[in-house]
Amino acid sequence: MFRYSVIAEAANPRFSPSERGQIVRSLALRAWICPDGAERRFSRGTIDRWLRAYWAKGLTGLRPQKRSDAGAVRSHPELLAEAAALRTERPARSSAHISDIIFARHAIRVSERTIRANLSAKGLTRQQLVADKAVFGRYQAERVNQRWIGDVLVGPWVPYPRVAGSRRAKLFLFVDDFSRLLVHGLWVLEENTRSGQKVLRAAIIRRGIPESVYLDNGAPFSSAPLARTCAVLGIHLVHSRPYRPQGRGKQERLNRVIRERFLLEAETVGISSLEELNERFMAWVESVLNKRIHSETKQAPIARFIACGPPKAADPAKLAEAFRWSAQRMVTKTATVSLEANRYQVDPALVGKRVELRYDPEDLSVLDVFFDGKPMGVATALVISAHTHSAVPQATHKTPTPTGIDYLGAVLKAHDEATIGRIAFRDMRTKQSDETGEATNWILNQQTEGN
Repeated sequence: MFRYSVIAEAANPRFSPSERGQIVRSLALRAWICPDGAERRFSRGTIDRWLRAYWAKGLTGLRPQKRSDAGAVRSHPELLAEAAALRTERPARSSAHISDIIFARHAIRVSERTIRANLSAKGLTRQQLVADKAVFGRYQAERVNQRWIGDVLVGPWVPYPRVAGSRRAKLFLFVDDFSRLLVHGLWVLEENTRSGQKVLRAAIIRRGIPESVYLDNGAPFSSAPLARTCAVLGIHLVHSRPYRPQGRGKQERLNRVIRERFLLEAETVGISSLEELNERFMAWVESVLNKRIHSETKQAPIARFIACGPPKAADPAKLAEAFRWSAQRMVTKTATVSLEANRYQVDPALVGKRVELRYDPEDLSVLDVFFDGKPMGVATALVISAHTHSAVPQATHKTPTPTGIDYLGAVLKAHDEATIGRIAFRDMRTKQSDETGEATNWILNQQTEGN
């Protein structure tokens, strides 16, 4: 009867399933005084189960059932110990499977929930056992450019030209896993997608196309433009698992070397600009870092890299296409599309169709239009209010052409012409000064003659 009092409101057959669901959720939030005087709450699953039992068997269906394993665990505590041994032996065994094994061996049914709670209290969940037994082997690429590892290292404070003040420089770098060669690195002030693309492009031009790049899950490396770059060039983009730094040991070791042997000295002497920081870093990389004998490979990284022969070079046209950005737009009824508050005219045949715009984010004056992967001409700019993409604040903005207009000079000239008698005030002041000077000279001459 107590269980019926809990479900009575929801058991009304006039309610629709959605209305009954709302009532059940509200019942699950209430506290109920049980026949034994205890205050309890019942989950939505429990209330739903009672409703199904009531509709199937009436009040008889709400009668508490005797547990199939009642007294089994209390009388046979060794069953829980056996369950723990079964889970330890094979962590993949589920609680339901362990319950079946125990029943097959002893003809005693221990509920799945009892086994799960007991194993969880002992720290024997499948997730914990798999994590504790994880083994991290030592991986090394088999050849040059098979795998590059990328990362971002936070560096010193340097002057920020856009505003008065300074910002921390960030080092984007790529390392060849086989040779341990620092392929390319660049200090930047903007940690964004375009900075990562810029460094990757310079690295490819210098050392060839890698087969795969292994990156973390930071915003610069988890962007759609970088994924498109790798897809166009045929590079396998791999991201490390979150909170699993074990696969980035080589990169972390290199970061430590950079901090201890370069940044320490750079901060000692002081860095006046980002350009100076990059000049000193590249000189140190090419003269020291890439030429030192690596403790594991027993070879200099540059020598190990060159010994494998010339790398695969990138096709210039494909390389240029890979580092452009892409956006999907619907063509309006006036045969126009918009991008970054700019409007462009496209082929009228594309009205109502979704097209792809490919562009350089640092020059929005030129957009190539594609439909179903086929080129459909160039989008003509109607009004250009933004020349660079807002996501690339470090882009070089165009310097406006000087007009040569001297507004203050024109105001001064008009004022002089409007002066009474067309005599400027400054001329009157100059004339007065000249007359005063002549009088002073005459007095000095008279005093000299008198003496």
